[in-house]
Amino acid sequence: MKPAILVLEDGSVFRGRSIGIPGMATGEVVFNTAMTGYQEILTDPSYARQIITLTYPHIGNTGTNDEDMESDRVWADGLVIRDLPVHLSSWRASHSLADFLQDKEVVAIDGIDTRRLTRILRQKGSMRGCLVADEELSEQEALAQTNAFPGLAGMDLAKVVSRQDVVNWKGGSWCLGEGYAQSNSASHKVVAYDFGVKRAILRLLVDRGCDVTLVPATTPAEAVMAMRPDGVFLSNGPGDPDPCEYAIASIREFLETELPLFGICLGCQLLALASDAKTVKMTHGHHGANHPVQDLSTGRVIITSQNHGFAVDGDSLPQNLKITHVSLFDGSLQGLARTDKPAFGFQGHPEASPGPQDCAYLFDRFVQMMSDYRNESPHA
Repeated sequence: MKPAILVLEDGSVFRGRSIGIPGMATGEVVFNTAMTGYQEILTDPSYARQIITLTYPHIGNTGTNDEDMESDRVWADGLVIRDLPVHLSSWRASHSLADFLQDKEVVAIDGIDTRRLTRILRQKGSMRGCLVADEELSEQEALAQTNAFPGLAGMDLAKVVSRQDVVNWKGGSWCLGEGYAQSNSASHKVVAYDFGVKRAILRLLVDRGCDVTLVPATTPAEAVMAMRPDGVFLSNGPGDPDPCEYAIASIREFLETELPLFGICLGCQLLALASDAKTVKMTHGHHGANHPVQDLSTGRVIITSQNHGFAVDGDSLPQNLKITHVSLFDGSLQGLARTDKPAFGFQGHPEASPGPQDCAYLFDRFVQMMSDYRNESPHA
């Protein structure tokens, strides 16, 4: 294997081995504590312009396959791990992680002290970084490239990762021996905004009898209303929600109606901004598959999958917006709902992928809202 280095904006240098393609990647360096699900993590569009550090020491044990992709490509700008196993141990594996990284043209490094790196990021916050593999680039040049990266604050990435066409999504969840189910009938029409949507989200909507139409991030509210949906879904996605004025404006138009709205991750933040709340950049964000969150309506604690570097400021909520879920790690806002409209959001990932689906009931809540909407104001 060829040498590789990771340089952080504070001057920290980590030397290891290249396990991806030769090249250079810059981005915000974050850490994710999930023990499994690296393929889903890498292909999650929410990781655009980020270099992912996986804290679990052995990454690659189960290889990769063609079924666990959350999008059609790897969106993470780079990968950092401690150790890449030589042997695979999964009947579903069709490729090794190293082959996958090279095929998807990802710059990646292993053989570094990820515990030290994680401590730095935990104490100082997420940092800009430069990952260099098999290239003639000095530490000083890598640091210069690091400092040239502007950071995620103020960066609108939803338009970058969003699809540019309208498509009807039919795929349901995966079943052992059967593969992915296909929708044959639907009782609710959902228009889903693609700000960087994960496939697992769409599959859970299909599982619940939804006819899902996926639209680009910049689709005007008028065009969506012309489709006569029973509900609008606001997807996850990367970057800062503040610059997404096109989405915020559309959501405000939806909020003038009684149309049900459900937002996840970035979609939750956009719903908050459209309701005149504020968002903030977090110190190191939440990235993992074991984050405890409390549902304030029931007192129940749920274990959630998380991936966000921005959050809604709980102190900025107007009177018609209430907190529904809070993180038991740091007390940050994890869920919200309008008190005057059928609209709510969740900061974590109820679809998981990877992780537990303790809060998948939120999809059921959305479906119930759509049923109530159809019964109260039939429009189809």
